[in-house]
Amino acid sequence: MSGGPGAEPPLTRLTDAEALELLEHGELLDVGAAADDVRRRLHPGGEVTFIVDRNINYTDYCVSGCCFCAFYKTPGSGEGYLLATADIHRKIEETLALGGTAIMMQGGLSPDLDIEWFEEVFSGIKARFPQIHLHCLSPPEVAHIARQSGVNIEETLRRLRAAGLDSLPGGGAEVLVDRVRRAISPNKIPTDTWLDVMRVAHGLGMRTTATMMFGSLDTPAERVEHLRRIRDLQDETGGFTAFIPWTFQAGNTALEEGHVPATGVDYLRLLAVSRLYLDNVPSVQASWVTQGLRVGQVGLAFGANDMGSTMIEENVVKAAGVSHTITVDEMVRLIRAAGFIPVQRDTLYREVRRFD
Repeated sequence: MSGGPGAEPPLTRLTDAEALELLEHGELLDVGAAADDVRRRLHPGGEVTFIVDRNINYTDYCVSGCCFCAFYKTPGSGEGYLLATADIHRKIEETLALGGTAIMMQGGLSPDLDIEWFEEVFSGIKARFPQIHLHCLSPPEVAHIARQSGVNIEETLRRLRAAGLDSLPGGGAEVLVDRVRRAISPNKIPTDTWLDVMRVAHGLGMRTTATMMFGSLDTPAERVEHLRRIRDLQDETGGFTAFIPWTFQAGNTALEEGHVPATGVDYLRLLAVSRLYLDNVPSVQASWVTQGLRVGQVGLAFGANDMGSTMIEENVVKAAGVSHTITVDEMVRLIRAAGFIPVQRDTLYREVRRFD
């Protein structure tokens, strides 16, 4: 398994024009086979990894009001929630009892929470559960906490890291093109700020993931631009452990009416092109949470080497009307049925348990 900094890029890289040609006109099985060749070169042991962890959404109050989101509640409406510390600790206890190694805490951009709240929560978790890995707070949340607290991004991350934050998830990326962001999330941070948060985190020695939510109002060329921004930053810092693309789920959102969803074929093609283009990112994850278990399994033949989380709890995609769950035993069977060796990993891609 590989979770370290990106490898030296090859002398000949896939260009933006070539990636766009593959997205728009490439023969699906040929593109998939090429991506599979890259995966086998980067991960020659025949292993497919997964993690046992839990998404804890600490609040659904959010000032961003993204039109693609079915999860958020308007601050002051009284319709949302903020988890009490006792509830967060109970969820962590359940996660550990199920063999989990991490939690991913994310929530809305609440106007009522500043850095002191997060410092208290994170330090309290680490005092009670020192073994749990805190993979928490997307770049929009980090930037919002900084604004709320009157400190800069670096100071925010330094303080949160000192309180127990271990790594950052890549949420809030959507598509890293400001035209798209202005259309679907006009109150959220722009592309350069998302990248700057990740750059600072990497500079502090924190590892992060990168994501893409595509299929809302974005074009194939804009998806390639997103990949380029990720690849460029990875060349600079080497801090991304994995790339995770998934399709926009329109149910119960402001974009639902008239929306034409991305298909399973669109997803597999994007997954494969991602593996070919992101030659410096160690792992690519299959998003079975949005695509379903079978398409996620097929993704292992289209460049993915990781099946992500067993998702003990997931609320955001569920709010859009899509819900898939899986146990560890089912995950192991799924990976074996695809012809691979299942390996449970931690957030940093270190082996926890092997299922030979």
